[in-house]
Amino acid sequence: MIRLSYDLHIHSCLSPCADDEMTPRSVALLADMLGLDAVALTDHNSCKNAPAFFKAAEGTNVIPIAGMELNTQEEIHTLCLFPEIEAAARFDSEVVYPALMQLQNDEQKNGGQLITDAEDNIVGKEPVWLAAASSIPLYSLAEKVKAYGGIIVPAHINRASWGVISVLGGVPDDCGYNCVEIRGKEATENLKAQYPYLEKCRIIHNSDAHKLEGISLPVNFIEVRERSAKGVIDALSGL
Repeated sequence: MIRLSYDLHIHSCLSPCADDEMTPRSVALLADMLGLDAVALTDHNSCKNAPAFFKAAEGTNVIPIAGMELNTQEEIHTLCLFPEIEAAARFDSEVVYPALMQLQNDEQKNGGQLITDAEDNIVGKEPVWLAAASSIPLYSLAEKVKAYGGIIVPAHINRASWGVISVLGGVPDDCGYNCVEIRGKEATENLKAQYPYLEKCRIIHNSDAHKLEGISLPVNFIEVRERSAKGVIDALSGL
């Protein structure tokens, strides 16, 4: 088995309220400098900055993982992680984008939702506000993501907003996930005592960084069979 450090919940300048300095290139290079092995770019309801992130990660020690933080119909933030960037892009265009409310982004309030290339050049802006809820319910999300080879991970389940506990009042065991993200390692044992299904889940901890200084140091680790995005996702899945 191979032991990897990870941060699987990082936003780029595409996400509303993320700093413009959070370009895919800056994320990849800083993650490499910090010594992180596996890093997922998980913008709100979009993976349009994943190509630049993958390109920027070339020549570094970072294993790039394509994903997004999808906002479900119930307004539960859920990480969607994919072993292949092409599958993530198809999930974005075929499933997620048609399910978004077509609300125009207010740049003054939410930021420009910038799409960049691997050299930090702005190549576009996402006009649709990406923080809104999609029309995809949590109970059907896992199957939709699985069809593209990916997995879902309910994000920051103990957060006061947009977490599965605050929205649904508990941790459902019938929504097709067996990995969850908990905010703060110290909360893990108490949450397991309250919600028995968590004993069957892999628990991960990430930064949810919207600023460069928020990206995690290499303090969280996972053991994988192969040093690749697929290896990370298989480990999260318990395979």
